[in-house]
Amino acid sequence: MLQIYNSLTRQKEEFEHPDRKVGIYVCGMTVYDYCHLGHARVMVVFDVIVRYLRATGLEVNYVRNITDIDDKIIRRARENDEDIDVLTGRYIAAMHEDEQVLGVLPPDHEPRATDSMDAITTMIATLIDKGFAYQAGNGDVYYDVSRFENYGKLSNKRMADLRAGSRVEIDEAKDDPLDFVLWKAARPGEPAWESPWGSGRPGWHIECSAMATECLGNHFDIHGGGMDLKFPHHENEIAQSEAATGETFVDVWIHNGFVQINEEKMSKSLGNFFTVRDVLVHVDKDDKQRAGEIIRYFILQSHYRSPLNYSLDLLASAEKRLAGLYRALYRAGQEGVSAATTSDDTVVTLFRAAMDDDFNTPDALAVLDGIAGDINRALGEKAVERAAVLAAALNELAGMLGIVRLDAQRFLKIAGESSRAEKLVFRGKEVAIDALVRQRDDARRNKDWAMSDEIRDALKSEGIVLEDGPGGTIWRRG
Repeated sequence: MLQIYNSLTRQKEEFEHPDRKVGIYVCGMTVYDYCHLGHARVMVVFDVIVRYLRATGLEVNYVRNITDIDDKIIRRARENDEDIDVLTGRYIAAMHEDEQVLGVLPPDHEPRATDSMDAITTMIATLIDKGFAYQAGNGDVYYDVSRFENYGKLSNKRMADLRAGSRVEIDEAKDDPLDFVLWKAARPGEPAWESPWGSGRPGWHIECSAMATECLGNHFDIHGGGMDLKFPHHENEIAQSEAATGETFVDVWIHNGFVQINEEKMSKSLGNFFTVRDVLVHVDKDDKQRAGEIIRYFILQSHYRSPLNYSLDLLASAEKRLAGLYRALYRAGQEGVSAATTSDDTVVTLFRAAMDDDFNTPDALAVLDGIAGDINRALGEKAVERAAVLAAALNELAGMLGIVRLDAQRFLKIAGESSRAEKLVFRGKEVAIDALVRQRDDARRNKDWAMSDEIRDALKSEGIVLEDGPGGTIWRRG
């Protein structure tokens, strides 16, 4: 039985859905810059959750919004001296490119705040009518936090403590420091929309409440996002939505942990962030798809609720472990192993046990490592049928995580047929590299270690990397 850690109850809970239908809303990007690794983690984590839920037979309706009007967007457009639509359009396109490289499937719905003004103003009007919101003297509309009895239930914060640490900005006219803006009266030079309270634009929190309920209804199953959104953004979403509809907003709240650099949270405000594009170039400047899959594996090496520490060593570890999966499949192909119609029930059970424990991807990846090792052993024992069943399992389960989606030869950078005739000088004669590698295999089988080492050193001097396995040796240029 799938168990998910619910941030609202602060415990793991069984996730059952007899109707087999699940609605998920995840807070997406505010599009004024390129996506960084924190954004990548959100995209990959919830992509894996959606993939796995679908693999278990659930019908998932996945919504991830785009915030395309916001103070930061307006500020950046002014700095660039460009139209807001041009700015947001460019970064939406860039975000979609990054998602594709990371192997992230598009959500079923991707609503934009600027296309949701009717839903936003309707919800604000409902909150005013019910006495949960008011228009202040400066024209802004605020949510009255004191009217919502359970404010703080998600973040486990007490209103008295929050009020003691809060302050009111000079240009704000709210009744209470905790009250938050729903509608901002128009400011000179800013985009604005008409509303019953005058020309203006929505606050950030109300955008998500309106888009979520418009796409999924007043009550749905899972709401997700980064840990930094738990308070105040998600807390405010609960207050707005439940006050407006009179229904429980969300059953399960899922929050992924921070990405850290030197044990400090990575963020744009701290200036210690890496964009997805920066890391792609570092990992493999010649093959974005390959680099994207390594980054995806790197993200999955940590449990989604744990901090994700960014380091070159962990990226290298991800590349090495992922290569191990591809190598097993490549060798199976070289040995003529054809695809099996069934996979191994034992390893499938182990994998599902890991994922059913709050989407424990580190344990799930360990299961894949084990399958790769079993494939290599089966090949060494010439157990072709066993290798075929294991290879089918590896492909099936890796697919649930969105990895091992490239051609193995491409990922391992193994020379193609056109390169097989490449030659180098060995003992004074030109010899094809492919033939020399086969000669070394023969020497190893005959325990002629001197010849084996001599060939290895000759290849190494030419930048040839050898990888030995039960099915023989594969080579690539380093």
